[in-house]
Amino acid sequence: MRKSLPFVFALILLAVLAGAVTKQSSPFTIHEKAFYLDPKEINFVRPGLQLTIVSASIDSQGVIQTRFKITDPRGLPLDRLGVTTPGTVSTSFIAAVLPAGATQYAAYTTRVQTSPITKQSATQAGTDANGAYQQVADGEYIYTFNTRAPQSINRSATHTIGIYSSRNLSEFDLGTNFADAVFSFVPDGSAVKNVRDVVKTESCNRCHDPLSAHGGARRKVELCVLCHTPQTIDPDTGNTVDFPVMVHKIHQGADLPSVQAGKPYQIIGFNQGVNDYSTVEFPADVRRCEVCHAQGAVGTPPKTAVQAANYLLKPSRAVCGACHDDVNFASGDKHVDLPQVSDNQCSVCHTPEGELEFDASIKGAHTIPTHAKTLPGTVFEILKVENAKPGQNPTVTFSVKDKAGNPIQLSDMNRLALVNSLGNTYDYPGYVTEDATKATGSSGVYTYTFQRPIPPDALGTLAVGIEGYRAVTLLPGTKKEIKNVRDAGVNKVFYYAITDAQPVPRRAVVSQAKCDSCHSFLELHGSNRNQVEHCLICHNANETDAARRPAAKNPPESVHFKTMIHKIHTGEDLKTDFTIYGFGGNPINFNEVHFPGDRRDCAKCHVNNSEQVPLRELLLSSQQPRGWFTPQEPITAACLSCHTSKAAASHALINTSRLGESCETCHASDADFSINKVHAR
Repeated sequence: MRKSLPFVFALILLAVLAGAVTKQSSPFTIHEKAFYLDPKEINFVRPGLQLTIVSASIDSQGVIQTRFKITDPRGLPLDRLGVTTPGTVSTSFIAAVLPAGATQYAAYTTRVQTSPITKQSATQAGTDANGAYQQVADGEYIYTFNTRAPQSINRSATHTIGIYSSRNLSEFDLGTNFADAVFSFVPDGSAVKNVRDVVKTESCNRCHDPLSAHGGARRKVELCVLCHTPQTIDPDTGNTVDFPVMVHKIHQGADLPSVQAGKPYQIIGFNQGVNDYSTVEFPADVRRCEVCHAQGAVGTPPKTAVQAANYLLKPSRAVCGACHDDVNFASGDKHVDLPQVSDNQCSVCHTPEGELEFDASIKGAHTIPTHAKTLPGTVFEILKVENAKPGQNPTVTFSVKDKAGNPIQLSDMNRLALVNSLGNTYDYPGYVTEDATKATGSSGVYTYTFQRPIPPDALGTLAVGIEGYRAVTLLPGTKKEIKNVRDAGVNKVFYYAITDAQPVPRRAVVSQAKCDSCHSFLELHGSNRNQVEHCLICHNANETDAARRPAAKNPPESVHFKTMIHKIHTGEDLKTDFTIYGFGGNPINFNEVHFPGDRRDCAKCHVNNSEQVPLRELLLSSQQPRGWFTPQEPITAACLSCHTSKAAASHALINTSRLGESCETCHASDADFSINKVHAR
């Protein structure tokens, strides 16, 4: 591609000023395409985009201006027109006011949208059009809005400018870089006092990795709330896109009462694109308000929203009615027959927290029975394993107590099981589950001897896990009494050596903390299984759903952990059906799962670089009866769980011989097509 001489001279000068960029000094991570550029290419292209708002003002005539900078990640200026630096940078501007005493913005920058479906028109918050740019320094500009603020504005109120931008570097195979920024000020020059800071972007990014909407350029909650205000309606559906209402509805998704009754929840957006959120399943329990409304440390460095407690202190019909959308506040239907004509009295009944769980308080009404504070708790510990040599029947000593340390009688347990691996922790080949309620002991400490012996040819270290629950009645004797609540214990796994000198735990591939980042508290199979370390014993390379799948639906499906988890999270992007038959022969299809993150970010789940190849030697091949072929060697089984096309399977198969997989030839960490590089964004 031919470049002008001024363009080239400018680049040379900038490269000299910046100094040579090396891999070691690169501002990019291994998960970004730019990391893999030659240093000379980085100095030439200077990929990336940062946006900073320097100042803003509104004069006596209502003229709105903002001064901003656009730079690369090293802070060097970029030309928005793409003349002296590669890639044009587009910018869009929003101006909004947070009226005194108000909790939500009203945008000055608006547009009128007319629905071709309903023929109705609605005024919507949006971006400014046809404003004027003035360049005041390299990479620094003043933008004058075409929109004027009303003469009647409150000059002592908080005003906010939002800018979102994109830099097109597709000609360098670097896609589009995005950045956004907000800047709050008071037109009379006084300090900003009133803010809207309810949910941090860092809370969203626990799942969304990162939050990005409308093509990817809008990435901060602080920006979103400038347009997603009560003033903005979708004229096609009549639905508001007010941020708290819209976000609550999206995350409630398939569980919205209206959706359950057969009415889809949709918003029709740009170019009449239909966004249907009726199949969204929130990965955590939606009653865990604190997943988004985090009041503890979020992110690095820790950040907590100034108004993180708003959900407790300021209940309203709009926000509460977003999830509970079958409540008619005007008539009182499903609101204990009490009409609610304003939000003034909401906090009278709906206090932050009451004296009892499951009451009308905010925390009480959102209590999850299986995580109620009033549950006595079930606490497991595995103390030791004896008689643990190949061919012997191992004896496990364990304890079952409540959270106060009081012993629990085994007769009080509705289910209690010990799960023993039938092979070593290097890679579990199978397991046996036995009923531990038949154990003997007292004072909460029990011993159980497995009926099935350790395989005589077993080597190394084995693992034993414990699972179970007891049924508890909450609020007994009251009108709110809840029976048969599962008080499940947190799984514990104990490693014991059978031929090793010391126990060798199973390698860590993923972490509980990373699962809980989205799921909040991972719990499956009736709350019995809630720790990844325990899940792995059963979900091994040889395990399928054969025991539950009807014969007419054979062949069985693999439930090998890496296959199952990759496929579940690939969901709607799968090229093949993924249905697992569970308890009672119940089919569970995962092809409609919407993963909120970016699956290219392997480190979102993986730890210790466990996604890198080569893997350790002698791992088990995975039985894949419904796969393109079976068995599949360890790397192939993982990769074909996301890359589910026939072409991908053929690629893996043709690169496997009787000697094994050759994946590392191209995909090792230092290879041309390393896993990090091919997944880079």
